[in-house]
Amino acid sequence: MTNPIEVRNPRTGKFDYVIVPPPPRLLAQQCKRSRRAQVRWQQLGLEGRIEALQQWKKAILSGRDRLTEALVNDTGRLSTSVLEIDSFLSSIDRWCKLAPELLQESAKNTAIPFIALQQTSVPYPLVGIISPWNFPLLLSNIDTIPALLAGCAVIVKPSEIAPRFVAPLKIALSAIPELRDVLTFVEGAGETGSALIDNVDLVCFTGSVATGRKVAEAAAKRFIPAFLELGGKDPAIVLESANLELATSAILWGSVVNTGQSCLSIERIYVAESIFEKFYHQLVAKAYRLGLAYPTVESGEIGPIIAERQAAIISDHLLDAVEKGAVIHCGGVIEDLGGGWWCRPTVLTQVNHSMKVMSEETFGPIMPIMPFSTVEEAVSLANDSIYGLSAAVFALEDEALEVAQQIDAGAISINDAGLTALMHEGEKNAFKFSGMGGSRMGAAALKRFMRKKAILIKTNATNDPWWFENGE
Repeated sequence: MTNPIEVRNPRTGKFDYVIVPPPPRLLAQQCKRSRRAQVRWQQLGLEGRIEALQQWKKAILSGRDRLTEALVNDTGRLSTSVLEIDSFLSSIDRWCKLAPELLQESAKNTAIPFIALQQTSVPYPLVGIISPWNFPLLLSNIDTIPALLAGCAVIVKPSEIAPRFVAPLKIALSAIPELRDVLTFVEGAGETGSALIDNVDLVCFTGSVATGRKVAEAAAKRFIPAFLELGGKDPAIVLESANLELATSAILWGSVVNTGQSCLSIERIYVAESIFEKFYHQLVAKAYRLGLAYPTVESGEIGPIIAERQAAIISDHLLDAVEKGAVIHCGGVIEDLGGGWWCRPTVLTQVNHSMKVMSEETFGPIMPIMPFSTVEEAVSLANDSIYGLSAAVFALEDEALEVAQQIDAGAISINDAGLTALMHEGEKNAFKFSGMGGSRMGAAALKRFMRKKAILIKTNATNDPWWFENGE
């Protein structure tokens, strides 16, 4: 038997929920059952798979209050949880609409007149998904929905820090046997994730660089694909031509949404010297207006720090910065309120790249600002990182586009922040240690779950092979 795992409530600090990981033997058996069911799921055809997913969506909507309550208990925040559920449900509709065109097979002629090509694809039988705690519902399903539509069976291992949302999803699945047999949620910590990799044909992982490297190594040993979206230390560059009212509002949102607990958060801000003081004064004034969602979830905009260990990391980064000369203009303290850990929006100046807050992923509502004298310096500072997930540039459009081309990151928002979280058409790859594998945006997000097959058809009547005909 595996030991139960107690789950902490981020608002109260109490351990009020328990999950029981499956023993490795039982997990392996579940994977075998999923493989058998995948054959039927693939044979169901795309229309049948779309219908099953739409039935699941309807069942989730009928129990939406239960899902919302579970997600709020997982994360301690309300408005972002509502948005997360809306985004998840809309993703089902979006992929169901796109899949028929993306999964079309084709036949065409080739450069050799008597050989035709039929291009087809075959789904990976069993996909394993290991997801994080910051957006537990959305990130456990962002890869799941396209994988299911591709014809794969899927087993999801959510974070043990925020697992409550799984129960309502399982209830909604129970009435849809076609989908229930190929979509499984297993609860557990790192050991369960490791055992899952040993039993699947492809793995998707979202989380830290340290754990992502272990996942990549384990997948490589089994010779299976690994799609990894890892940490970020996203920079924002604000040039002299920027609209400061727009830039300060967008960067504030991009830094503190979900209490900064997002790989797409703005975590480093570089501002032209000529507008530096005006910029940070405006940012501080706006940051002061945001309140904590305490004592109730409706009290303010900033929710609690979900993972207790993250509170210690944020505190360490702030202490390191102050010890090295940084100045805190607002926030800057981890508060214990009602048993939960909280951090108000924090603006720092007098920062440099020797500080952890400028080089390591902080994952909190922290906004360190650094001036630059030339555009070349701004680009150099933005690229001085092991991360390359996304970034933002604020300036007149042509100038911003020129700078964006020089930034080593997979998605660049122009005159806004975190746009890749709002629109899903643009394919992107993570640069450096921010990840590896195909894009989870755009058409590639679905096609990466398929193995391509080329069927080559000789169309003339001769019995001789082509090389014989050509005198070889």
